[in-house]
Amino acid sequence: MWLIPLVATVIAAVFAGMLLRQFLARRGQAQLLWAISMAMFAVASAAVTIGVASGWTTSLFAVYWAFGAVLTVPFLAGGEVVLLFRRPWVRWATWIVLIFSVAYTFSVLRQASFDLVALAERLPSGKEVLGDGSAAHRLPQLFSYPAFFILVAGALWSAWRMRGRPELRDRFVGTLLIVIGASIVAGGSAFAAFGQVTGFIVTLVIGIAVMFWGFLRASKPVVVPDATSVTVDAPA
Repeated sequence: MWLIPLVATVIAAVFAGMLLRQFLARRGQAQLLWAISMAMFAVASAAVTIGVASGWTTSLFAVYWAFGAVLTVPFLAGGEVVLLFRRPWVRWATWIVLIFSVAYTFSVLRQASFDLVALAERLPSGKEVLGDGSAAHRLPQLFSYPAFFILVAGALWSAWRMRGRPELRDRFVGTLLIVIGASIVAGGSAFAAFGQVTGFIVTLVIGIAVMFWGFLRASKPVVVPDATSVTVDAPA
């Protein structure tokens, strides 16, 4: 089973590298935020790979929880926000919120108590490891869940604005695929909550693969009638 999350790690790492290359070429803040998000996803998937293969430690679970369950989606949503609202104050506000989210997440996890018996499971449940209702267990509810709705709403709004424009068909389809992929990853948390390692790992890989597919589709050059081919920012 450890080979499957390893595939997700590789896909996410390649995804992050491509986004970083776009950022270096265009200096787009959205690409930077998405690159950070996919790097976090890769680290979280690597933690799952190690945990499933050789057992979990408190540090390994903290890395998985912070980067996978809590912070990946807020950075994806942050990229969508700065893409839709291209104003300096929106960009600064987004970075401030995200930096606070990172600092608060690690501060809470540093003080959290980890149940060593629960960590002996092949795929430990956050509720059992961190304690049901604890500050550490509630972190996804505080950051990841609201960010997911912002991400989906923003991406769907982007897709709606592109409807009926043949030259933006690839970007339209790519945007929808990214939303579907993110939803699949989010849905995988239900398997994790019940310790269903197979279901969780499969949704992890499928979700990131669909998101990557959407990114590649949305990044295709846009051919405008009577104009040369141009490349537009890929949505999230």
